[in-house]
Amino acid sequence: MQQPDSSVSPPLPRRPLGSTGMATSILGLGTVKLGRDQGVKYPSGFTIPDDQAARQLLAQARELGINLIDTAPAYGTSEERLGPLLQGQRQEWLICSKVGEEFCDGRSSFDFSPAHTRFSVERSLRHLGTDYLDLVLVHSDGNDEDIILNQGVLDTLARLKQEGKLRAFGMSTKTVAGGLLAAEHCDCVMVTWNLTHHEEVPVIDRCHALGKGVLIKKALASGHLATAENAPNPNEAPATGPVAASLAMIFAHPGVSSAIVGTINPSHLAANVAAAIAAAR
Repeated sequence: MQQPDSSVSPPLPRRPLGSTGMATSILGLGTVKLGRDQGVKYPSGFTIPDDQAARQLLAQARELGINLIDTAPAYGTSEERLGPLLQGQRQEWLICSKVGEEFCDGRSSFDFSPAHTRFSVERSLRHLGTDYLDLVLVHSDGNDEDIILNQGVLDTLARLKQEGKLRAFGMSTKTVAGGLLAAEHCDCVMVTWNLTHHEEVPVIDRCHALGKGVLIKKALASGHLATAENAPNPNEAPATGPVAASLAMIFAHPGVSSAIVGTINPSHLAANVAAAIAAAR
């Protein structure tokens, strides 16, 4: 199994993903906007970028030091597009995908069964053109504890890890109780944290105590912190405004591995990276 080359240290800091042996850039690139424009909660509409724009965005992210890509079957055609776009670059990226949620005809459905979990991982491998995923997260429907204790999804992911089809697994949780339980059973937990949502900080504390990785979702409140009036200004110091304040709060916690930001705007991407570098100092 070839693994990403971590010998180059870009300006964007990297942190350990818990005890997995992987080091992730403190900002990861979320890719829902590469494949899905329905049923999303962003403050304004957007146009899914074509292949040329998507390729340029990925190249920019890589040049800025981002090495983590976050995708999912529920992100429309994101995985299918990323496969060809990342061809020849596998060693440059940590790829995180998910299981559990499907999105079809404008609606989400959920299946956490062992059979569907295996099917989903193997489909992701085909779509992404790789023989392993660095991280697979369970895409929770909100019933975190039931999923962990009764659905068999984590046991299946553990077997797939033993088979070499993934390097680590975890869960994107929606409750504090579920996040705390996931910390006991997983390599990594993804939680929400931003200036207006602090409820899940105890999960981060617990993961840090156990040596588990932590990814932050909705660090910019699904883009609401980065609206036109709040977006980082490339002509100003990066350590100002609500985006910088949220990132500074997040990266001050030693248990946080990375925050996932899903922009497709090149100037916002550059400004977010600059703000993250300033926040992590």
